[in-house]
Amino acid sequence: MNLHNPATDLPAANSLPIPAPEAAPGTPAQRAFRAAVEQVEGLRQRLRELRQEQAEARRRYWQQVGPAAATVVEARRALFGPLEEALLLDYFSRLEHRQIQEIIVGNARALQDRFGEDAEDILRKYGPRRRVDQDDEEAPAAEAPTPTLDPNLPPHEQAAAHARARRKSKAQKAAEAAAQESREQQQRLLSNTKTLYRQLARLHHPDLARDPAAQEQKTALMQRITEAYETNDLYTLLQLLSEAGPTEATDDDVLTRYTQALHQQTTELKQQLNALKFGENGFFGSTGKKREQEIRQLKRHLRAEAEYLAHVRQLMQEPEGMREVLRQLAAEGHETV
Repeated sequence: MNLHNPATDLPAANSLPIPAPEAAPGTPAQRAFRAAVEQVEGLRQRLRELRQEQAEARRRYWQQVGPAAATVVEARRALFGPLEEALLLDYFSRLEHRQIQEIIVGNARALQDRFGEDAEDILRKYGPRRRVDQDDEEAPAAEAPTPTLDPNLPPHEQAAAHARARRKSKAQKAAEAAAQESREQQQRLLSNTKTLYRQLARLHHPDLARDPAAQEQKTALMQRITEAYETNDLYTLLQLLSEAGPTEATDDDVLTRYTQALHQQTTELKQQLNALKFGENGFFGSTGKKREQEIRQLKRHLRAEAEYLAHVRQLMQEPEGMREVLRQLAAEGHETV
């Protein structure tokens, strides 16, 4: 006898119709704008987290490496005395005098660029001087802007960053000027908070609500909009705009321009993230065993450097020892210690 099984009449699970996902509300321009805002916010949050991580890593780093670095700084500063005294002696040739000056300048730049020490007085005194007949185009038209630095950086790191900025090539400065102009153009577009405020006010003014509950909601929202406008909080205005419901089609052109500006901001945020991870301070992006290994290796290098500098300083106490140091550096192709 065949028994009828109702379950056999049911369609297989993979043959059931799958409901299509609902399309995001709004026009393509509105959806693109909301996606751009979300991407920027995600990058901003990641940047904040990475800066906090690296600030903590930097604190631990200088707790461990700081004493060794201070020893090297002291050893390098101790070289200036015998080097400058050697320049006053007739014992050395003109070529050797020039070599001694190069050692002084290189030592000062090492202190300044590697450790953030102030060595401007030495560089002004012994650094290469500009020729009077040198092309005027090589002279900077205006003083390079002071770089914006993370205030959490230790003072020596901030000083080192300033030193690196002063030594940038003309090509680097031109590229930075072009990038700065691009950022300023985008900022001029984004900084039009009044336009954003008016647009949001048209959408969310309490007088447009038809019932008391909606009017109360719009009143609270207008308070946020007004506070953001009065404090020039552009990003909050952009977020509120991205959360707005469908607007008139005539707003699409405005949203497209804001989206383009946000894409520019996305690119800049990614560059900042990469600079933190892989740039000159990229060491602070490493974690765990890798960081500990790097710290141990760096401490070994600093201790070896301090010992070598002490040995060189001992040789420099006598003219013949100074000459031996000059010979060794020349043989190895080094201009400085």
